[in-house]
Amino acid sequence: MREHTAQGAIDIFLSAFNASTDAYVTDLISQALTPDVVFWGPLGRSEGVEAVERFVMEMRRHPAGPGTMVRTSVVDAPGEWARYQWVYSTYDDGPRLTGTDVVHLRNNLIDQMIVFAGDVSPRSS
Repeated sequence: MREHTAQGAIDIFLSAFNASTDAYVTDLISQALTPDVVFWGPLGRSEGVEAVERFVMEMRRHPAGPGTMVRTSVVDAPGEWARYQWVYSTYDDGPRLTGTDVVHLRNNLIDQMIVFAGDVSPRSS
C-alpha cells in the first residue's frame, strides 16, 4: 500500500516535466509536494515548491531541446521513504540523462527529495 501512495505522488511530480504548457507545472508540483519541501538537486540544497518549480522549468528548457521524463522502475517504498529510477529523453536523440531519486513522504506528499542524476561508476581497483 505504501508503494501505491508514494507512486501517486512521484508520478504526479514527474508529469510536471511533461506538462503540455508551463502553466500546468505549478499545479502538478503543488499536488505532489509539501509547501516546505527540501530539495537536494544537482546544484545543492533548496527549499520550497518554487525552488523545485525552477528546477523543473530548467529541465523543460534543456539545451538539447524539449524532452520527456519517465519513471523506469517500480517504486520501492520501505516505510516513509521511497526510491525510483528515471530517464530524461529528448525527442531526437533519445536518453540524455538517467538517475535515481529518493523521496520522503509526509501526509502522502513528498516533503524531501534527493536527486541522483547519472549512473554511479564502478570503483577502480
